[in-house]
Amino acid sequence: MAKRDYYEVLGVSKTASPDEIKKAFRRAAVEHHPDRGGDEEKFKELNEAYEVLKDEAKRKRYDQFGHAGVGSSAASDGGNPYAGFGGGAQSVNFDFGDLGLGDIFENFFGGGGHSTRQRQVQGRDVETRVEISFEQAVFGTEVELNLNIEDNCEHCKGTTVEPGYSLKTCDNCHGQGQVTNVMRTVFGNIQQAATCSVCHGTGKIPEKVCSVCHGKGTAKKAQNIKLKVPAGIDDGATIRLREHGEAVANGPKGDLYVNVRVKADKKFTREGDLILSEEHVNMVDATLGAEIDVLTIDGPVTMKVPAGTQSGSDFKLSNHGVPHLRGSSRGTHIVTLIVDTPTKISKRQRSLLENFNENSQKSIFS
Repeated sequence: MAKRDYYEVLGVSKTASPDEIKKAFRRAAVEHHPDRGGDEEKFKELNEAYEVLKDEAKRKRYDQFGHAGVGSSAASDGGNPYAGFGGGAQSVNFDFGDLGLGDIFENFFGGGGHSTRQRQVQGRDVETRVEISFEQAVFGTEVELNLNIEDNCEHCKGTTVEPGYSLKTCDNCHGQGQVTNVMRTVFGNIQQAATCSVCHGTGKIPEKVCSVCHGKGTAKKAQNIKLKVPAGIDDGATIRLREHGEAVANGPKGDLYVNVRVKADKKFTREGDLILSEEHVNMVDATLGAEIDVLTIDGPVTMKVPAGTQSGSDFKLSNHGVPHLRGSSRGTHIVTLIVDTPTKISKRQRSLLENFNENSQKSIFS
């Protein structure tokens, strides 16, 4: 579905002042705020429009290039109800249960819950961090994680039982996994159920305890995990690997959460799926027009500079931005041209410039 014009969303003209845009947003936000019974999608749309139009640079690019000039995530804080969690610009969870591309954009605090008993026998979650380059974030990469965490005992395979033996019903709780204690109070006897301290809620105990882990079921082990980082991932995103956390006896492993940090690039910056950069041209090329080589994340490309280009003008290079996580298309690369004024010129150059200046000020009727 095509996005609506941001000015239309806020109900203002394209010549509206910053103050008019702010007032229009506040009026509409009060009307459509979900806490006041408004439409949540409409409220997100308002937020996205305001995040662009309140910013002078973004508004300028939007006026020139439309939605392609501000990227698909230009208003990530306004459009993402989970913004702020995790401290990154892209605070979402990539669920890569099989080390491949899994359920992208599963809510960080969402997903199917576990019962209380399941949580008791699941291994601990592990958090780690990986740093990648700007280019790796754009095109994707594979990184190796080196961890030293609890893994299943190789001798008993995590069962806590010596090979050749099996589990038996717990004598303390009789297989119930919990015991009932009776407390005497002034109000009478009160029964309270508690997890069995012998079988730890499983209802089973070994016939003979493992001779290596001594019934723990786990041991510290160095692990090397190859993680595929998807193209287009942003700084601060979290990737979740299901059951790649710490092991526990007779239960599933915990999850591994990998926080991705993207190193800043000297040449490029990023806004959502946009890549931004600056290129310098001399005043003669800007005046007469020229073709220049522009560096993109894909390498150098030739860009035409029209005659009379002013310093600060933006140019759009389609399909040279950041790949979309949910599709095969890419964003836009916006190039801002800076016209360099020479600080030292020869006498002849000065004479030519003075002559040009004198002629340019004359009326055609002079």
